[in-house]
Amino acid sequence: MSTVENVHMTEALVHPVFKVISEVADEMGVEAYVVGGFVRDAILYRPCKDIDIVVVGKGIDLALNVASKLGDKKVNVFKTYGTAQLIYGDYDIEFVGARRESYNRESRKPVVEDGTLEDDQKRRDFNKKNYGVLLDPFGGLQDIEKRIIRTPLEPDVTYSDDPLRMMRAIRFATQLDFQIEPKSFESICRNKERIEIISKERIAEELNKIILADIPSIGFSLLFDCGLLHLVFPQMVALQGVEIINGMGHKDNFYHTLQVLDNLSLRTKDLWLRWAAVLHDIAKPATKRFDPKVGWIFHGHEDRGAKMVPRIFAELKLPQNEKMKYVQKMVMLHLRPIVLAHETVTDSAVRRLLADAGDDIDDLMLLCEADITTKDFGKQKKYLKNFQLVRQKLKEVEEKDNLRNWQPPVTGQDIMEYFGIGPSLQVGIIKDAIREGVLDGIIPNQREAAFNYMIKLGTEMGLTHISKT
Repeated sequence: MSTVENVHMTEALVHPVFKVISEVADEMGVEAYVVGGFVRDAILYRPCKDIDIVVVGKGIDLALNVASKLGDKKVNVFKTYGTAQLIYGDYDIEFVGARRESYNRESRKPVVEDGTLEDDQKRRDFNKKNYGVLLDPFGGLQDIEKRIIRTPLEPDVTYSDDPLRMMRAIRFATQLDFQIEPKSFESICRNKERIEIISKERIAEELNKIILADIPSIGFSLLFDCGLLHLVFPQMVALQGVEIINGMGHKDNFYHTLQVLDNLSLRTKDLWLRWAAVLHDIAKPATKRFDPKVGWIFHGHEDRGAKMVPRIFAELKLPQNEKMKYVQKMVMLHLRPIVLAHETVTDSAVRRLLADAGDDIDDLMLLCEADITTKDFGKQKKYLKNFQLVRQKLKEVEEKDNLRNWQPPVTGQDIMEYFGIGPSLQVGIIKDAIREGVLDGIIPNQREAAFNYMIKLGTEMGLTHISKT
């Protein structure tokens, strides 16, 4: 190891917590090593707050003693896996005893046994460094310099023992902009079916990390090329391909989606908005039709796509909560600003978009601008200019009408109490008419105006005011 790498590691290990771990390990008479991504990132000058400590002995015992010396910090102990987690400041430190680990052919849970430091190094996914003076039995430093992802053992052994490593290889290549060594990638192609024994939650975690990379398309292209994407996310694979009839073809919606995702990733690190980019055209295969007059159409793909989101989230074990609803909303609305950008922007259309998008309007506009993937510079410039007009109109209408997260100024309860009626078709008709009146600009978005409009509508329907006595 050169002096430069020594300096890298010295700078990375100046945090006081490392001194405490070293002192406690000496007192206990055990060897402790920093391994994994923290060391790799230190060499690459990348920030990292996750620290893995391998102990040749009992990792939990070292964690508890370190926590005591730091002032009785809380330790999360996972006895089943022989690991312990300690949060210290903004560092997440995991202690584990050196171990051997592998999966049975059909099991989703690894078999974990005590092992030597060499065993632990072998079970790790790819060549990395260890604590203090760098220990580099597998030539990892050379691989880092060459920007190569390589397994310590024969790749077929590594990937068969723990198939999640295939996803991790692709994730690392995406995050670090490294190349997967050819023999290793060929092994991923051979062993891809083994991914079926890995839990959906762990696969989703790797997908999320790929999506959050600076250039996520790298990871999705690798997943597609090796066949893993076909197994873990077949709906996305269905986007790939171009069909031509009568000389008319459509764009490849898989690679279009990757371009949209990359475009969006230049402007936001929001995971769920990026997921909206992944899913915005997901229903195009299901809605694809050929019209001899206009060519290929995908009518209703935004509505169909929004309906597909909950099922996809459930299959991938992604959260079934407000995050999912947000993605669903973005998919449903993603064509609306695009339509406005191609047509005369009316106040009424803008009001409706503001009312439906609410506080997510800015995110929606980011997604729609990212959706411009034409290679025609003239068209691209025109579309972006039109989107600026839409943004300006949104701002003007919002300032005038206050429609973001719009709530009706007159409620169904107001209608029933004024006219002395119960829930009925008439109440719904009046509510809808008030909404349309506000959105079309017939009445201002104010309670008094809406209330007077309610009286007018009710009177025309033969309703009379019932005063309370």
